[in-house]
Amino acid sequence: MADAKLLKDMITAISILIDEASFDITPEAIKLRAMDPSRVAMIDFEWPKTIFDEYNCTEPMKMCINISELLKLLRRAGKDESLELALDEKTGRLKITIKGKYVRTFNMPTLEATEEEVPTPKVTFNVKARATTEGLKEAIEDATLVSDHVRIEADNEKLAMNATGDLMSASIEFIKGSDALLSLETKEPSKATFSLSYLSEIIKAAVATSAVATIEFSTDMPIKIDFEQEKEGKLTFYLAPRIEVE
Repeated sequence: MADAKLLKDMITAISILIDEASFDITPEAIKLRAMDPSRVAMIDFEWPKTIFDEYNCTEPMKMCINISELLKLLRRAGKDESLELALDEKTGRLKITIKGKYVRTFNMPTLEATEEEVPTPKVTFNVKARATTEGLKEAIEDATLVSDHVRIEADNEKLAMNATGDLMSASIEFIKGSDALLSLETKEPSKATFSLSYLSEIIKAAVATSAVATIEFSTDMPIKIDFEQEKEGKLTFYLAPRIEVE
């Protein structure tokens, strides 16, 4: 049994990258590590059993589900309602019960679980910045006005986002010590360019689940964005860089 809004917000964030999700369910946690179809972005998600009001799993299992169909059902739950999810392995169906002023029960089929193991990217990061998720969302929205990609740069004093389009350009700076940039550690100045279509969707969805995000990157290497959770749990995205030809 889980908080309806929390579950809905988390599944919304997952839906940004993937249509079908293969969850690993263990007695300790629910986990998901998956890449989007184009293999440009990856999500690493974990909810320990402590997040749930009630959690019962006796042995490890996999559950593959259509995320958009699940989301349709979760959106029927109000903010003060609770959700109960129960997997029937015999029938291969997931039962979703929404409890509030009245009780609603839905049954949906599960899918064939993929056996693909997605490893964590092995990347050495030279920049680590903690910033407000809202500040990052606003900066990405500013960059989206002028281009479809953004160059993220960092030195010892600031984190900057620069976007250049056919007609306009934009430069957004997070100065060390400001309200939006909570901390900045730089081993060496770094810069990398990323697709704004991915970044904007990821941050827009994750802002509902997290007030602070930690960004880690190195020159022309994947970026890691870890959205800190109010409760225990993990929501991390990796995004491959767009390699610019000089």
